[in-house]
Amino acid sequence: MPKKKATAKRASKSPASPLLFADTSKSADQLYVGGFGVPDAFISFKKGRKWFAVLNQLEFARGLKESKFDEILSLEEWLEMSREKFQRAKVGYPEVIATLASVFEISRFKVPAEFPSSLAFKLVELGFELDVCDGTLFPNREVKSEEELEKIREGNRCSAIGIRAAEKAIRKSVVKKGKLYLDGKVLTSERLRCLIEIACLEAGAVSADTIAAGGDQACDPHCVGSGPLRSNELIIVDVFPRVSRTGYHGDMTRTFLKGKASDAQKALVAGVFEAQQKAIKAVKTGVNGRDVHGQVLETFAKLGYETTRDENGAKGFFHGTGHGLGLEVHEAPRVSIASNKLKRNAVVTIEPGLYYPGLGGCRIEDVVAVRDEGAELLSDLHYRWQLK
Repeated sequence: MPKKKATAKRASKSPASPLLFADTSKSADQLYVGGFGVPDAFISFKKGRKWFAVLNQLEFARGLKESKFDEILSLEEWLEMSREKFQRAKVGYPEVIATLASVFEISRFKVPAEFPSSLAFKLVELGFELDVCDGTLFPNREVKSEEELEKIREGNRCSAIGIRAAEKAIRKSVVKKGKLYLDGKVLTSERLRCLIEIACLEAGAVSADTIAAGGDQACDPHCVGSGPLRSNELIIVDVFPRVSRTGYHGDMTRTFLKGKASDAQKALVAGVFEAQQKAIKAVKTGVNGRDVHGQVLETFAKLGYETTRDENGAKGFFHGTGHGLGLEVHEAPRVSIASNKLKRNAVVTIEPGLYYPGLGGCRIEDVVAVRDEGAELLSDLHYRWQLK
């Protein structure tokens, strides 16, 4: 793994010990190694074959019962030891880490790219060398265990529940002067997003930044949508919830339309669906993600869908075909222009889209596990999009 040195010192011969300081809601690495949720940042590190966590009294007992750490250390005890070592009353996490390093005979640490910079600078001032990874401390997170695949499948079950809630609301809505009304009130993107997120919450997952965008708003792929939804316009619904119990995500997208679709809209949706299904069939162990992405580009080109860029932005297909999924919504590997051979049991989304202001946007997304014999779907939801 490529590394950068945080100091200009000559590297010592001793191996660098992995070090984390983060809470589990922000750090997938911390959740991955510890296996239980902690809302506040805490120290964890590896020495030899053992992973240690330094937890305060609020989390100590729970850590003993619930975590995967080999050993739990008391923060309060190590703060006291740090006061004795540094001969002062006021100490913090840098001094605690320095004390740990002294006791465990650690001179160098390996930290992830998102390691807090202020803590890193203080550790350097205390004389430590830091090897900074370009990404995660655990590149093996890219390959999932069968247990992890089931957790991602559960995430997609929650995604599907959220999308079904959106479909139900759009289907039930009535059209008045071109706008959609649900139970007598205008159906807005905000209201639809609320229904989706409630459904996910009831299913055991938290859906943040949910996309429910219609018309030209859907032509900006990460626009979450705002204001009234309208008839005869394509509506993109993208739901990527995090299962509260496990921390693993789902990620699915469907496109809907209430009313009458034009021939151009029908062709657009059919083209995206064709590209997506062909891409899914192309996925298997050892295939280069760049080639899967290239096949999507080829499909769109044959169908006559051009991608252009000007001062107002891009039109057509201008994002990657997919990305890894797990403890993070976006993680390795990528299915894009980058060369990247897909490994067995990696998990990727396949989500081509087409976006043309004035016509609308369409994106269809499913999640697959990479297998030797091909792609295994980890998401399950129909593709019916025209709602009467």
